[in-house]
Amino acid sequence: MDMIRDLASKKAAVIFTKSSCCMCHSIKALFYEHGASPAVHELDQDANGREMEYALQRLGCNPSVPAVFIGGKYIGSAKDVISLHVDGSLKQKLLEARAIWF
Repeated sequence: MDMIRDLASKKAAVIFTKSSCCMCHSIKALFYEHGASPAVHELDQDANGREMEYALQRLGCNPSVPAVFIGGKYIGSAKDVISLHVDGSLKQKLLEARAIWF
């Protein structure tokens, strides 16, 4: 879990994904549309991916991907991020974490 916390705190926006996950792709696209450049960790392409996936599950990420962190804090999965986007608070969270500047 320390590896997850360390990676999640290195950039303002961090997304743990799998390359075959369509919801992961959608969440990454949403961040890019907002002008954010999140750190993306593809678990199925990382040597420690399986270990990171188990750590995400232990942190309460269910499903384990996409797992989104903003400002070092766990925001949630795809449904949580989409809910924040719909109610307008995703952009504010990205601004507060300095993941975007406008």
